[in-house]
Amino acid sequence: MKRRDFLRLAGAGTLASFIPAAAESAESGKKPNIIFILADDLGWRDLSTTGSTFYETPNVERLRQRGMYFTDAYSANPLCSPTRASILTGLWPARIGITAPVCHVKEETFEASVKDKAPPTKKAITCESATRLKHEYLTVAEMLKENGYATAHFGKWHLGPEPYDPLYQGFDVDIPHWPGPGPAGSYVAPWKFKDFKERTPGEHLEDRMGDEAIKFIEENKDKPFYMNYWQFSVHAPFDAKKELIEKYKAKVDPNNPQKCPTYAAMVQSLDDNVGKVLSAVDRLGIADHTIIVFFSDNGGNMYNTVEDVPPTSNAPLRGGKATIYEGGTRVPCFVVWPGVVKPGSTSNQVIQSIDWYPTILEMLGIVRKPGQEFDGISIVPTLKGEKLSRDTIFCLFPHEPKVPEGTPPSVYVRKGGWKLIRIFFDGENQQHRYELYNLKDDIGEKNNLAEKYPERVTKMDALIEKFLLESKAVLPVKNPAYRPDAIDSADGWKEGGNGHATISLKNNNLVVKVSGNDPQLVTVGDLQTPKGPFIFEIKMQSKGEGNGVVFCAGPGKKIVPGSGVSFGIHHDGKWHEYRVELPQKNVAGLLRMDTGTGPGEYAIEWMKLKNSSGEVIREWMFPDRRTK
Repeated sequence: MKRRDFLRLAGAGTLASFIPAAAESAESGKKPNIIFILADDLGWRDLSTTGSTFYETPNVERLRQRGMYFTDAYSANPLCSPTRASILTGLWPARIGITAPVCHVKEETFEASVKDKAPPTKKAITCESATRLKHEYLTVAEMLKENGYATAHFGKWHLGPEPYDPLYQGFDVDIPHWPGPGPAGSYVAPWKFKDFKERTPGEHLEDRMGDEAIKFIEENKDKPFYMNYWQFSVHAPFDAKKELIEKYKAKVDPNNPQKCPTYAAMVQSLDDNVGKVLSAVDRLGIADHTIIVFFSDNGGNMYNTVEDVPPTSNAPLRGGKATIYEGGTRVPCFVVWPGVVKPGSTSNQVIQSIDWYPTILEMLGIVRKPGQEFDGISIVPTLKGEKLSRDTIFCLFPHEPKVPEGTPPSVYVRKGGWKLIRIFFDGENQQHRYELYNLKDDIGEKNNLAEKYPERVTKMDALIEKFLLESKAVLPVKNPAYRPDAIDSADGWKEGGNGHATISLKNNNLVVKVSGNDPQLVTVGDLQTPKGPFIFEIKMQSKGEGNGVVFCAGPGKKIVPGSGVSFGIHHDGKWHEYRVELPQKNVAGLLRMDTGTGPGEYAIEWMKLKNSSGEVIREWMFPDRRTK
């Protein structure tokens, strides 16, 4: 029997007698409602109330005035799907297995795994994330539904399509019922949702989500409800209302790192709809028994480019979305709880997204079921002005996205004001590398104190090890194919995908070591050539065997099997120049060269691509330096 089935049976049988009715509001005597507003990719300083001088968010400011602001709130992962899973389950993403935002892909995988291999330039082999939130987890929505709450989800989900969508995870309502990582097409209509259309031309998606949320609130104002308003904003695609973009263009300060008008307009639409929901709660007379949580799923996006600038800046924090640094997981957070939380208060207690489920249960007076465990804790004591007993949080990120301030796969622990990052196998001889920061004095993580405080590193690393064992996390492994002299690419060429050729630079030559048949070298990026035919020339020294082959793909960069042009190679260890005529008639999108057909070593001084008249179109030279 699955864990979820057991818990459901327990709830329906005699064990249900141990679950009290939901607590009544301190002010109204009614069961409290829960509105959980989750912003997408909203950074720690992306609000006027948290320090931005460019963005305008007066409605989130209303939340702050009514409730508690958390200065040290964290998502459990620097990307969206893992954090969303942690909110719904109260569990570490490391335990769930969802550690990357891949829950929209077609392939259904329920367990994390380690990839088969990595390039020789990488010291670690990274992990593959699970792609679905398994049914065995009893979600917070299911728990509340069993206790008499109407439930609804509006906006982004990104934890799996049917049958892993909100309607299968405890929600009565799901709009727009979309599994994707962001809006379907755009924010400003026309949209591309399958069964969800705009009401009017140019309708803004966030405005529609706000209206749908308000409709649910109106229909359920006389009974307790739990509502996720998980905003699409401010995730890509980057488009917004034209009038708001123009408004923020007039506000741009070149010296302010936050200076993207489109992103600012997106933030305002986010805020406008927070205001609509808050005003509806007031208008319907349910504010005194409605708890509101505002949170973000990860830090601000600093790696895309919009209007020639990054979407936002998380300064003074280091890094952003998809990084292990503070800018990746420290997020804005506000909690409104009438009659309990002191209006306008601030807490510096460290909380994390895994804490929301147990917190909501305690807020509502619902006791967890026998056998139900959380990695998070209830933060109700802090909401009542007390300190938490826990001072330690963890974040595992076993991936290596190519983003500014990105690192190889890593994990961190924050204990009190100290933060230790373990970067897997990134040190000398593929030992772990460590970064230690005193966040109290160095919130920007500029001064690595690992060498200065080795004993602290040892103690905190022991905490990391315990966390990894307790969570049963799938971890990166040491890459046996790693070579210190390996390079990712050299002057526009890289290794092919079959692993039969490895490249390095030596004595101003590209050195190719071949270990098997079909040793592939391919071009990087767009060649931007005129139409063919072409002439390919190369100066090469060989200690291998067999003929060479040159392939020329069109603009789609797809190699047609059997389309290569073969040429003979002298395997005498001396330098020779070779000329290969390529009959390609279209533009060249990609070149692939196979240096011989068997094991051996080759050195290349240069390569050239010419048109049929002999004019050089592209030329590749190989100085003795690394190009990464």
